[in-house]
Amino acid sequence: MTHFDWKQLFNPEFYILLELGGIKIGIYVVLFIVFAETGLLAGFFLPGDSLLFLCGIYSEALMKSFSTGSDFINVTFLAAIVSLMGILGNMTGYWFGSKSGSYLFKREDSFFYKKKYLFQSKDFFDKYGTKAIVFARFLPIIRTFAPVIAGIVEMDKKKFMFYNILGSILWSFTMIFAGHYLYELFLNQFHIDLKHYIEFIVIGIILITTVPVLIKILKKRK
Repeated sequence: MTHFDWKQLFNPEFYILLELGGIKIGIYVVLFIVFAETGLLAGFFLPGDSLLFLCGIYSEALMKSFSTGSDFINVTFLAAIVSLMGILGNMTGYWFGSKSGSYLFKREDSFFYKKKYLFQSKDFFDKYGTKAIVFARFLPIIRTFAPVIAGIVEMDKKKFMFYNILGSILWSFTMIFAGHYLYELFLNQFHIDLKHYIEFIVIGIILITTVPVLIKILKKRK
């Protein structure tokens, strides 16, 4: 029996290649994670951008049970259902925010909930307004709380849905298509298999998406 390492929970590849009873369930786990990142406040620590990029790299394995025979259609369908889960997750976050009101700002911190992230997301929302729903999709932590803030401030539902759909589509299609076609490019043109460099890819994406957020936080503390 293989020993389970809890550190795997922070590795996007672990979720994509996950099996249960010999059956690959990666696609279902990915969809749940995408929903949980914005639909559940506990989802802020889950992999987001790196997960979708790796979904593009492993699209063939993920879509094996739903393959249409066309590589392009398979990747498009994968990006579409991921986008749908992102939309539903944001809708859930918005609903929760509209019902919870100011309660979340008074709630005590826990392992799954950090109030400071809520304040950071509110500052981000105040700065960019309704467009924050789109921008937040590409920012870890912020994307978890942005729809909640939208619900708390009672953002117009039609505007919210417009930016929610736009942001989810841009995020899922950009990250998944980038992963898929960059993988093919490196493999066919340079004979480099990106699957052998997954750790570096994940670290790189985390740095690119997280460092700007950390810099803003540090500047604010000065």
